[in-house]
Amino acid sequence: MSGVLRIAMVAGEASGDLLASHLIDAIKQSFPNARFSGIGGPKMQAVGFSADWPAEKLAVRGYVEVLRNYREITSIRRRLLKRLLADPPDIFIGVDAPDFNLWLEARLKAAGIPSVHFVSPSVWAWRGGRIRHIAKSVDHILCLFPFEPALYEAQGVAATYVGHPLADIIPFDADQRAMRERLNLDQEAIIFALLPRSRQSELHYMAKTFIQTASLLHQRFPKAHFLVPLVSRETRIQFENALWQNGAQELPLTILFGHAHDAMAAADAVLVASGTATLEVALFKKPMVVTYQMSPWSWRMMRYMKYQPWVGLPNILSTCFAVPEFLQDEATPENLAQALGNLVSDQTIRARLYDLFTGMHRQLRQNTVEKAVAAILPLLTSKRRGA
Repeated sequence: MSGVLRIAMVAGEASGDLLASHLIDAIKQSFPNARFSGIGGPKMQAVGFSADWPAEKLAVRGYVEVLRNYREITSIRRRLLKRLLADPPDIFIGVDAPDFNLWLEARLKAAGIPSVHFVSPSVWAWRGGRIRHIAKSVDHILCLFPFEPALYEAQGVAATYVGHPLADIIPFDADQRAMRERLNLDQEAIIFALLPRSRQSELHYMAKTFIQTASLLHQRFPKAHFLVPLVSRETRIQFENALWQNGAQELPLTILFGHAHDAMAAADAVLVASGTATLEVALFKKPMVVTYQMSPWSWRMMRYMKYQPWVGLPNILSTCFAVPEFLQDEATPENLAQALGNLVSDQTIRARLYDLFTGMHRQLRQNTVEKAVAAILPLLTSKRRGA
């Protein structure tokens, strides 16, 4: 197929950046001359993506936080739309970031530009009315979870289950001993990984709770060690300041720059903020406690809009409280430390969770990127034939 295929993409946050980078690589296998541009992060740029704006501009969470950045985000979206309508790409692929991308996709689709949305919004968790909006906005939606396509097909939306890319990346049996040796950790120690998410705004609400939880665990398990993967110099400084403010600077704790998967592989149990990281922990077959804290106003709005009693992805996929969840006011250091301590002390529960998470891993491992490209290919080829 001759000519240059022009693909516009928008990805928000680190997870979207990673997913989109793999998709770009896979599309290039079929279309070596393809050109990619739009909004993306460093991993996308490393495989040849031209970023008009960085993905971090969209990495805002919580209603109050979004409102603070609303003017800048909507300005970027309008400018990008104007640019794409003036010089239309062959196809647009929105990767996650549904509030940003669906608005954009609806207008591009109306202008005759094929639109694909990669990663179904969580319509099964909250704001289910979005399905009707999605039907008007996209030509095809790519779903990460097996129960999602039926929800869209009932509304006349073309949808394909492609599995979850993390299930392809994460090994079935990560070598805990090898990872502890690599990180210079005591093989016999109890290792807890603390994953309070990556944004400074989230650390603002959760760093204190995570640190006080670790202090209580250290009292119960004096030989315990804690791993804290953080993604930037700014979040490291923020967390270190919180250690001093809470008198916990003597905790046996290692801060890692990134390397969250290394921390999960080495750990006996994980304290994790809700989000994609909960699925990553499950794919590493680790016991976990899920938590989250946000601004009081954001919490009041969120709690009345969700449809299910669970927020952690392992619980959503299991349709039960397979692992404990403590949110907002219930997310006290005492509750979190008690639950984590119980998990590392109960071999029966650990074995049950290992079996559950192994089955989950098998179900989600679908060679996601290849399936995604196969679903997108008809749109690409039809567009090229009509060019």
